[in-house]
Amino acid sequence: MTTQQSKRINTKEKYNRIARWYDLFEFMIELLAFAHWRKHLFKLIKGKEVLEVGVGTGKNLRYYPIDAKVTAIDFSEKMLKYAKQRAAKIGLDANLKNMDVQALQFESNSFPNIIATFVFCSVPDPVIGLKEIKRVSIPNGRLVLLEHVRPKNPWLGKLFDWFNPIAVKRTGVNINRDTAENIRKAGFEIELEKNLLGNVFKLFVARPRRLTKI
Repeated sequence: MTTQQSKRINTKEKYNRIARWYDLFEFMIELLAFAHWRKHLFKLIKGKEVLEVGVGTGKNLRYYPIDAKVTAIDFSEKMLKYAKQRAAKIGLDANLKNMDVQALQFESNSFPNIIATFVFCSVPDPVIGLKEIKRVSIPNGRLVLLEHVRPKNPWLGKLFDWFNPIAVKRTGVNINRDTAENIRKAGFEIELEKNLLGNVFKLFVARPRRLTKI
């Protein structure tokens, strides 16, 4: 087993273990900030066809239009179980699949809109995951991300670096990633990078980078 495979399995197991309590853990920050930010994501989507990566327990599902064509994935079977229950409760006909963003089982050029919220902090190799998203996005598709990132403040950044190994061991979440740089490395152009709170929580809107003609 490779190191990368081991990381994937460990992260998956952590989310399977906490799935039952996940919404309770995030209840307060969801109430104070996350829910408000989620609502505004869907103003950035054009059309009704969406792929959501890392759907988790399905916290975004209630914000989709009821006639939206939603495909959503998560690599934790137990998290996905709660997402399916949420979709059924609100009457959203979503296609929910157990899948790893680092190895998407979709054809290339399949989706005009792709959303992920607080996902790429826990993907073992975020650039591989983002490259897979680029592959399944149509050439002029739109990627919308809510993420927490390493703060730009030098002292706070060092604090996040120091605490990151503890966060990864306990929860599988990295708190010091340069998500903007990872988006660019994967072949996207960032159209919008908006600070939401403390230069730690950010909204990104990106499109696949166009090839320059010579």
